[in-house]
Amino acid sequence: VQLQASGGGSVQSGGSLRLSCPVSGRVSRIDNMGWYRQAPGKQRELVATITSNGITNYAESLKGRFTISRDNAKNTVYLQMNSLKPEDTANYYCYADVLYYTDYDEPVAMKAWGQGTQVTVSS
Repeated sequence: VQLQASGGGSVQSGGSLRLSCPVSGRVSRIDNMGWYRQAPGKQRELVATITSNGITNYAESLKGRFTISRDNAKNTVYLQMNSLKPEDTANYYCYADVLYYTDYDEPVAMKAWGQGTQVTVSS
């Protein structure tokens, strides 16, 4: 199981970015998906989560600017970020709660993480 986050980059304050994170591999089921971020010298913090049927949850400070969505047919989670601020600068990590079966048909549930994509917002 692999997650590959993309879409990060450098933008000016007020700009927008859209992050994508597809899940690849022999996945039987994907439950919650979401995004965290970590700025230099700070702890990783929750950005947003989304359930398999589309119920979303956001960090309070990001409501109204960030939108999480998913395409279940593509096993992909997205994060639309608008009105970006310098304090949004961080490495953004996606995750997915997945169920897969081993070669011995044993079910394994795990939280899989992407490698992170850097977002830099300049003032």
